[in-house]
Amino acid sequence: MARIVHHPDYVSPAAPGSRFSFDKYGLAMMALDEAGAPFEMHEPEPMPREWIAAVHDADYVDQVIAACVPPEKERRIGFAVTPHVARRAQLVPGGTWLAAKLALAHGFAANSAGGSHHALADTGAGYCVFNDLAITANRLIAQGDAKRVMIVDLDVHQGDGTAILMAGRDDVFTLSIHADKNFPARKARSSLDAALADGADDAAYLAVLDAHLDPAIDGFQPDLILYQAGVDPHIEDRLGRLALSDAGLAARDVRVMVAARMRGVPLASVLGGGYGEDRMAVARRHARSIITLATAAAKPRVMP
Repeated sequence: MARIVHHPDYVSPAAPGSRFSFDKYGLAMMALDEAGAPFEMHEPEPMPREWIAAVHDADYVDQVIAACVPPEKERRIGFAVTPHVARRAQLVPGGTWLAAKLALAHGFAANSAGGSHHALADTGAGYCVFNDLAITANRLIAQGDAKRVMIVDLDVHQGDGTAILMAGRDDVFTLSIHADKNFPARKARSSLDAALADGADDAAYLAVLDAHLDPAIDGFQPDLILYQAGVDPHIEDRLGRLALSDAGLAARDVRVMVAARMRGVPLASVLGGGYGEDRMAVARRHARSIITLATAAAKPRVMP
């Protein structure tokens, strides 16, 4: 049975003037129910300020918590930081951390939000407020839950914020496979980057994944994988530029989980990006991703 971390406050009213909708996080849970997938739900606590400020600039953390983020930073984020959004911004890293702890105990768990990989030290960006991946990796290592954490980011957009925040650390490895011509225009340097041309299909994408994932895991030997499982590489995604089918996304997720399972590495997934006018269709893609990962995680481990 999959262990899923979710909080009702992941869902927030749409911010004025922004096209970003927070309702997909509730719709994803509805899609899991609709699919009849058995799961055990866990509710997170907000990430304590000290752990957010261990990664982000303290003044920016205080601005978010007080819901008084300067307009220029809100523009960069893409929506206003209201009190509800501020609470959500603290809950999501708490959820990713809880999913990681559950994965360490049980092999796999999923956060039904998270993947805020564009957030930088002193500002959010690209619909991301706090970088839950960087915060979680840092806290796990600082508290002795893991010595080495790998962040596998397969969102269609490069995980630039994560790469910058974790740069120079030998205990965190960042892998990003993304669309070369997509946001952000100026890419950061991850531990390993692979950029895909516009329109890359299932075969092209999976060939790149196969070439990089297993060697990266074997070379780094992580104690835990944090998996940014954005579904925006899908051909119908509004902000994509790649051309993966439903089957291609499923094959991607199976490969990631099998690579972790065969090496005995726990994996925690986060939702990541997924955009479209039909928000229920997007939510179903996220739900299928979680179900695919959970199904692959439940299969007997095969030694390499």
